[in-house]
Amino acid sequence: MERLIEDIYRSHSRRVLATLIRLLGDFDRAEEALHDAFAAAAGKWPETGVPDNPVAWLVSAGRYRAIDNLRRRARFDASLGDIAASLHPEDEPWEIGDAELIEDDMLRLIFTCCHPLLPVDAQMAMALREVCGLTTEEIAHAFLVPAPTVAQRIVRAKNRIRTAVIPYEVPAKNELPDRLQQVLHVIYLVFNEGYSASSGAEIVRTNLTAEAIRLARTLDRLLPDPDIRGLLGLMLLQDSRKAARAGDAGEIVLLADQNRAQWDRAKIDEGLALVAASMREGTVGVYTLQAAIAAEHARAERAEETDWRRIAWYYGLLAAAHPSPVVELNRAVAVAMCDGPAAGLALVDAILAKGELKAYHLAHAARADFLRQLERFLEARDAYEAALALCRQAPEQAFLRKRISELPPLPAT
Repeated sequence: MERLIEDIYRSHSRRVLATLIRLLGDFDRAEEALHDAFAAAAGKWPETGVPDNPVAWLVSAGRYRAIDNLRRRARFDASLGDIAASLHPEDEPWEIGDAELIEDDMLRLIFTCCHPLLPVDAQMAMALREVCGLTTEEIAHAFLVPAPTVAQRIVRAKNRIRTAVIPYEVPAKNELPDRLQQVLHVIYLVFNEGYSASSGAEIVRTNLTAEAIRLARTLDRLLPDPDIRGLLGLMLLQDSRKAARAGDAGEIVLLADQNRAQWDRAKIDEGLALVAASMREGTVGVYTLQAAIAAEHARAERAEETDWRRIAWYYGLLAAAHPSPVVELNRAVAVAMCDGPAAGLALVDAILAKGELKAYHLAHAARADFLRQLERFLEARDAYEAALALCRQAPEQAFLRKRISELPPLPAT
């Protein structure tokens, strides 16, 4: 039962939190209620079994305990009693049964995190903390900034939401376009954390990838837009490969080595159709460009049939539209596939020399791969070890150790 509750926490805790924020009107109060709800489940479910709708049960339990705590504290602060009364009128049942309302709470949470009154860096930190459930340290690692800086951003954002009374809602349709790009960015951050977890023992967190795809579908119904279709197509094309990305023992399987028969053809077909539709609608956005890259991989029946020169061209367009050292790194890999490892190494060395990706393990891993292919094995070992020191995901760490073990032994001294 303990393992089952842990699985439910990993799969559903963010959705429970999103609904508790709506019901309790406060992020910190909702987070405390979330933990109280799972503590209640750990005490109750071994006797009664898991309820048919564990999310609704957890929301109801968390809400009950939060309001009960407020009423007990009201003995010392009368205003808390008024808050408790406003959160649960006398005639309102405790059970939460509106499944559609609960489904929409994740989208409400993202729009709240992305409110224009919040600084952009705080929006991203809030979204990763509240929507993905990442720790402050994990967020700091993702953004290459100190953990205390991330913590301060989150605290200030919560205070701003509270003092400015930022509404917990999906904006009206006429307000959606102005808020769309930041929300799409957050949804893609959620997907990426699921598709390639920043830390832990799993390569993929399927609950996050599925949630991001669901949110994009919901947005597309609210506001049909080529950028939304591009993002949805991109996520479907990437998600189509998830069954082939890990071996039987949980080890990483590189794209070139994946069994393409395991790729989900239904998701590929839908993703390709969405990309084609988005590219026909005029201006091609950054998500559609990324989806076009994913489409080139999806179309190749064998790894050696991949059109790497076209992928490198797409990355060039993407770098011009949305300059980013990570995009440049991906372009370097594509160039290496076309023109050889020396060309890729020159590009990666130039990127690292700028300093922006010095703490990004994938940059050092790419450099190590190019050095290995050039048979510069001592330098490759150093680069792999630099990547390993920066990596926090267990399967990636195992992969890097394997790469190091496959290098020729160090010369005797």
